[in-house]
Amino acid sequence: MYPKEYIQFLAHFHGDRDYFECHEILEEYWKENDIKNKNSIWVGLILLAVSTYHHRRDNFTGAKRTLEKAITILKKESYCLIKLGLDPQQLPSILNERLSIITNHQPYSSFNLPIVDPALLRQGRSYCEENGFVWGADSDLRNRPLIDRHILRDRTSVINERKESLKLRKGNV
Repeated sequence: MYPKEYIQFLAHFHGDRDYFECHEILEEYWKENDIKNKNSIWVGLILLAVSTYHHRRDNFTGAKRTLEKAITILKKESYCLIKLGLDPQQLPSILNERLSIITNHQPYSSFNLPIVDPALLRQGRSYCEENGFVWGADSDLRNRPLIDRHILRDRTSVINERKESLKLRKGNV
């Protein structure tokens, strides 16, 4: 019923709190299924994960900017929230509360999305269990490889893609 990537996103969001991985998983899914739509529900969820990643690293400017964009998209796409097993009334309240926390430069704390579909919740918890993390656990703020994942990753493929894209653009000029 739900895309496996969405279940993985939820499991990482609520389990190991790997927001970078949340972004990676849903970005790939969005690119394969809805890339022309910059206001896709998937983009809203990607931005939510990015904002949370920034907030945990005390990047309040980046966290606020991306959360504001996420809120705008998720508000416009609220009818999709029901299809994705999320409560369309609770989510905006949670996100506005997070925005207030970020705006006031309060520290990050783990939070959960309001999942209303018991089957989706079971699937997310099962994925966590199968992959060795616990649904609903707080983020380990001492885990630097998790907190600073964007710094520590291998960017070779990203750099190569940019070079190829640049070559194509220059060739088409």
